[in-house]
Formats: sequence, structure tokens, C-alpha cells
Amino acid sequence: MGYEYTGDAHGALVDSYRADESPFPTDTSRGYPRRDFLRAEPLLLKQLLFPRCWNATELVDDPAETRSRLTRLGTCIQNGITAYSDRDADDLTETVDRTLDRMPTIRSVLKRDVEAAYKGDPAAKSYCEIIRSYPGFHAILTHRIAHVLYEEGHFEYARELAEYSKTETGIDIHPGAEIGERFFIDHGTGVVIGETATVGDWVRIYQNVTLGALHFEEEEDERHMLTKDYKRHPDIGDHVVIGAGSSVLGAVDIGDHVSIGANSWVTDDVPNETSVFISNHPDQERKPNG
Repeated sequence: MGYEYTGDAHGALVDSYRADESPFPTDTSRGYPRRDFLRAEPLLLKQLLFPRCWNATELVDDPAETRSRLTRLGTCIQNGITAYSDRDADDLTETVDRTLDRMPTIRSVLKRDVEAAYKGDPAAKSYCEIIRSYPGFHAILTHRIAHVLYEEGHFEYARELAEYSKTETGIDIHPGAEIGERFFIDHGTGVVIGETATVGDWVRIYQNVTLGALHFEEEEDERHMLTKDYKRHPDIGDHVVIGAGSSVLGAVDIGDHVSIGANSWVTDDVPNETSVFISNHPDQERKPNG
């Protein structure tokens, strides 16, 4: 017997669709260009979270169809976690139920991420542009559901979703990373956020930023085995901006209201209300060609 969603998230989602106001899309008559996906979960997620932008306007006024779409997503999730788990079927079904029950909350958080992207990018023309086209937003959308599954202990399937998102966006966010609200990655190519990183609210980062490990510990009495399950990545505070090409490495604390300039290399704690930047840039020389 297949999975069937029996919770009440479909009603909460439909209520949230109806409550949308401009600048979020409210027009149900528009049709957008088709985008194909190699697996089912990404499109189902996008349709359930922002139906007006993903040609799923039938969900806006139809709780039964929304519930059916949740069941389809739940079936994908159940198949994914079952492949890696020895837990009994009822336990896995309860995990899927709990995950889908959080969809309305995830949608609310993602709407705040859209707001942050719009406010944080002078090039942004509309919320719908961000929802459909911004790789940073696509990455955080997938991450927020993958992180729920990671918290539930389904690490491998969560990682599958994260890796698929990386192929779409060029952004590598480990599903274990804890990311606050109103998060925005601008451009995004080459961004890496490690498993034990934490990120506060209103954080904006740019392309080629790494929140990574500085060094690794080796497992005692086990040759070539690196130690697992310990803190390796930075903690980023609230209202932080990290410029393009910067690396923040190790289990360091970056305070609130910190600005880290482009191409910085940070391996020590940074206190609140601090700017970090490269003070001595190399001089450029020019000469005529030929």
C-alpha cells in the first residue's frame, strides 16, 4: 500500500496561498515557461510552496488537489528514506507526515527569504523573478526541506536532495547546516556551506564564499580515518555580509553586524560590529600591447 498524506498541511497551505499579497504573485492567470527536472521532488516542492509561479494555480483554491500533491511529494520522500533505512514502515510514515506538516512553516520562512533577496539585490525587479530565477533562492528552498530530513536522521536522502540542488544551482549547502531567516545568496556559484555551520538571520553572502573546515582531526587508532561528528565549521551571527571569494574556516564565531570584504581569509573569531577587509591590495601595472 502506498503513502497517503492524512495531515492538515494542505488546508494551511491553501489558506496561506489565499493570504498572499503583492509584491508576492497573486495573479492565477499567468503561465510561465516550462522547466524540466531530472527527479520529481524539486518541482513538487516549488509548486507546493509557490504555486502561482510554477504553473500550479489549481492548488490555490483546491485543498483536495493540494493534499494530493503533498501525497505525491510524500511518496517520493518515503521511497527515498526507505532506501537507506532499516526502520519499520510505520516509523518512516510518521517521519514523512511530520516533514509535510512543516510545509506551511517552511513556506512562511521562504517568503521572508524572498523579501531579503529583493531588498538585498539592486538588480531584483520582482518577487516572482527571485522565486523562479535566483539560484540562491532555489538552493535555500531545497535546503530547508533537506534540513528537516537531516534532523529526522535521514542523512543520506537529505544529502541526495542537497546534491541535486547543487547540480541546478552551483551552490553546495550541506543539509546539516543550520540557516536562519531572511537568508540571501547573491549570484551563488561556488558557494560552499559545511555540515556544522550555523548562520543567523539577515545574512547575505556572495559567490565563491566558503564556510568550511580549517583542518581535520584523525580518528585515534584508525589509519586514514578522519574523525566524524564534531564541530568543524563557523558560526555566523545576525546581519552579516560576506563578500565574494571569502573563506571563513574552522569553528570560529563571527559576531552580529559584521562585514567581511571580498577575498578575505578568516580563521579567527570576529567580534560584533566589525569590518574585515584586505588592507594592502597588490598594485597593478599596465603596459601597451605589442
